[in-house]
Amino acid sequence: MGRIQLEPAYILHSRSFRETSLIVEAFTRGHGRVAVVARGAKSAGSRWRNILQPFRPLLLSWNQKSELGTLTAADQIASPPALQGTSLYCGLYLNELLMRLLHRGDPHAEVFERYRHVLSELASEAPPQPLLRVFEKLLLEAIGYAMLLDREYGSGADVQRQNWYDYKPDRGPVLSSGPGKGRVSGAALLALKAENLQAESLSELRMLMRAVIGYHLGGKPLASLSLFSA
Repeated sequence: MGRIQLEPAYILHSRSFRETSLIVEAFTRGHGRVAVVARGAKSAGSRWRNILQPFRPLLLSWNQKSELGTLTAADQIASPPALQGTSLYCGLYLNELLMRLLHRGDPHAEVFERYRHVLSELASEAPPQPLLRVFEKLLLEAIGYAMLLDREYGSGADVQRQNWYDYKPDRGPVLSSGPGKGRVSGAALLALKAENLQAESLSELRMLMRAVIGYHLGGKPLASLSLFSA
């Protein structure tokens, strides 16, 4: 609580508040996800009208007396990454993930820096699927839902590349008899553990992460997934 000055931040989402203002949800490096009122931000002459947009690297200042703060300054500190097409949809997906999984006021500097890195990589047209899978893994670890990837649930046996597993989102991999719907190979699990993803494992890992994240969201789907296959 108090006055926060020049905090690195990105806008995740905003919505109208009264006639001329916005409630802005921002992801900040030192304070996590925060919500602030940007008074007059919808007015034609507002200094914030074109600044409070997703993906722009900002420095935000605000007063915090309750869960909802009051924005006092917003400055863009660099050009935003040039996201378009698939890379833009990926960025929207990341923003929704952060909105849905992060609690307000819970800082995760390592997630913030990885988010910044992923936006830059997406803008450079790097393949998006490996970037998304590793980001999802890091985010789950940061909020206390780290995935068991290298050992079997229950037995503690090492995951083997040639084996196939049923992955239980609240527990981990359970050895299965072979490939099948919803199953994931040991090779894919170990690749995700090492953050060294190869093309042959991306389809498996996309299904795996969608199931795990869906579990932690209580089965409520992400709206951004209707735009493309993340």
